[in-house]
Amino acid sequence: MITRRLGQDLVVSAEGLGCMGMSDTYGPADEDEARATIVRAVELGVTLFDTADIYGAGHNAPLVGSVLGERRDDVIVATKFGFIASPDAAARRIDGRPEHLRVACEASLQRLGFDHIDLYYLHRVDPNTPIEETVGAMADLVVAGKVRHLGLSEASPSEIRRAHSVHPIAALQSEWSLWTRDPEVDGALAVTRELGIGFVAFSPLGRGFLSGELRSPDDLDADDLRRTNPRFQGENFARNLALVNHVQQLARRKGCEPSQLALAWVLARGDDVVAIPGSKRHRHLEANIAAADVALTSAELEALDATFPPGAAAGERYPGALRQQWTR
Repeated sequence: MITRRLGQDLVVSAEGLGCMGMSDTYGPADEDEARATIVRAVELGVTLFDTADIYGAGHNAPLVGSVLGERRDDVIVATKFGFIASPDAAARRIDGRPEHLRVACEASLQRLGFDHIDLYYLHRVDPNTPIEETVGAMADLVVAGKVRHLGLSEASPSEIRRAHSVHPIAALQSEWSLWTRDPEVDGALAVTRELGIGFVAFSPLGRGFLSGELRSPDDLDADDLRRTNPRFQGENFARNLALVNHVQQLARRKGCEPSQLALAWVLARGDDVVAIPGSKRHRHLEANIAAADVALTSAELEALDATFPPGAAAGERYPGALRQQWTR
């Protein structure tokens, strides 16, 4: 596994592992399989593992921490704070106040079973708390030795600048894939590159859609949150599936899986880009890791860009109740 640098001195595998789906969101959890998948990821050279205090209603971090505890010196564990959980997803709120941050950090350390967090993200910017106050308090955690590096998730270009002026930001985590090219359009990518901030792409496979394995909304489990996602519904599903069919055709010509082609596109965007595809099964993990060996020609990149120009995907990224809260 090749490595890449986030910020000035945080070196991680070019592909990390998003762990959210191991606990909830995308159908039933299988903890034994999730543990085995994390172990296999380490064996394959993955060093960056991503969780958050809200994932699995707080149960994801203990899962990740319990598996990686014995391998602590060999891995980078990222987690996030900011959301206040609620049984009703639409009722979740964001709290970036320093007093909440301090409590959240201690809780995350306890859940993980670690004495420090390698990369600590603000999950979403709190509109009611100046980002300078939030990041200033995060910087205090660095001084205290509880956090090593700071990150932001889904922040706007101006918010990135303001945060970075308080303390160096190592990484911006945002959704980026063939069908979500917002960071290229809204200026976030340009700002991270100007400031020397690494970019961590979450959902680089379009929440699994770009793998080509989903052919109908009925392929999703009854409790899969993607059933509420506009891109996975009705006519939007059909229009997006037509786009994915093009990816499948290109992948066949390339001799790889559609998911590998989609991941290779993300990894080809620059040496400052790290992808964190989510996986809770061995077979998906191993296929994803192999994408790092897929080298795309300029003609292949142009063909993918032509198929997926910004705005090509049908439907919003989140349902209406979450859209304003989860996107900037």
